Amino acid sequence: MGLADHYRTLGLRTGASFDDVKAAYRKLARKYHPDVNPDDQRSQDRFIKVTKAYEALLEVFQPEEEAENSASAAEKSAAEPPSPVQKNPGLSDHEQKLKQDSYRQLELLLKQQKYPRAIALVEGLAQRITQDLEVRQWQAITYQRWGRQLINQGQLSKARIYLDKALKTDPLNKSLWVEINRDFQAIEERLK
Repeated sequence: MGLADHYRTLGLRTGASFDDVKAAYRKLARKYHPDVNPDDQRSQDRFIKVTKAYEALLEVFQPEEEAENSASAAEKSAAEPPSPVQKNPGLSDHEQKLKQDSYRQLELLLKQQKYPRAIALVEGLAQRITQDLEVRQWQAITYQRWGRQLINQGQLSKARIYLDKALKTDPLNKSLWVEINRDFQAIEERLK
């Protein structure tokens, strides 16, 4: 899809300002979010499409230096990155492609430390592909990384919420438990 298609997806004319893109995305994301439309598959698909269009347009507006700086900072993160996409025989070709495309977007968002957008993407994907364990792992890792960022920002109670969500999302991931245990210790140290 070209840039013009992304603008159209958000209901904008080509060349709209960053503020217009941001406002249009927020309006559409609220309208089509899976939490607002839990049983409407069309709305969930539309939410993913709108999110992808917004992310593609953000790359146009974001200066290259900022992207490089945030990517190098993300590489210093101690949490493990999501694993590469595994072929799941239980998924249709459409779902497999959606999963692969979403993984690439998720990887980029995590490198750029855009955690709220990464969470929105992975939650939408988890709503669409409910039985895929790998998607659940990505979701848990994204929650954990956002929790760690919140610790660094001093938002400790909010960090606990996301760390708990990570554990509930992927309770059998031992390496995740180790990382989250470290994060909880960091919270305790800050509270002293």
